[in-house]
Amino acid sequence: MSLFCCPVCGQLLVRGPSAYCCPKGHSYDISREGYTHLLIANRKHSAAPGDDKGMAAARREFLARGYYRPLLDALCGLAIRHTGDAPRVLDAGCGEGYYTSGLFRALAQAGKAPVMAGIDISKSILRSAARREKAVEFAVASSYHLPLQDGSVDLLLDCFSPLALEEFTRVLRRGGFFFYVVPAAHHLYEMKQVLYDDPYPNEEKETPYPGFTYDSIVPVDFTMTLACRQDVHNLFQMTPYYWKTPKSGAERLAALDTLTTRAGFRIHVFRRN
Repeated sequence: MSLFCCPVCGQLLVRGPSAYCCPKGHSYDISREGYTHLLIANRKHSAAPGDDKGMAAARREFLARGYYRPLLDALCGLAIRHTGDAPRVLDAGCGEGYYTSGLFRALAQAGKAPVMAGIDISKSILRSAARREKAVEFAVASSYHLPLQDGSVDLLLDCFSPLALEEFTRVLRRGGFFFYVVPAAHHLYEMKQVLYDDPYPNEEKETPYPGFTYDSIVPVDFTMTLACRQDVHNLFQMTPYYWKTPKSGAERLAALDTLTTRAGFRIHVFRRN
């Protein structure tokens, strides 16, 4: 069973050995890593949209070290509690597949039979995701033009990705759940103190969205010590600060062999009306 539909005609896709096909004959090749390309050319904003290879590699290496495991564990617990026996799950903006794979395995280990897909606009990142978890289907696609049919998803995860509310509302079934992960006020604050002369906390707020009802806001707060200079650099490179930090701040951070900093997340749990 595939969650994906044809981005041209909207009919459900069937996965074959080497390609996805729809009843109208549209076909989409499957790469050797296992992902497909469902982003129509006129919806691309650049030749290689999404995160670049350096950012993808930094995030892959950092997450593999387990520093954000508390967030993954919290998401898995919520997913188990908020889904039925055979949930259809979408990770919108799945990146390298760390949370996608973690959720899929947790649901399976809980005795469920998940059908799961991940989409991201970056082809280089999806290569890692598809290699990581063969039981999940992955596609290059935009959150603003999801290649899924109306009401086809029971649970949708958005972890630090664009909030495409209209599309999320469309693909989520009524009564389905939406997990929206955002940084807390003092997320990485000690790193920001190194980077900036006058750091300030992130804004935290409760924002209701049309078509959804708040179920809860789940806090995930912990302190982590990055063990080596490479881990510090990887964390820096996978954040937006990498692109907008003054040279002096980046040099101060690069001189550190280790860093202890708070990490904080808020999981906003919504139910589709």
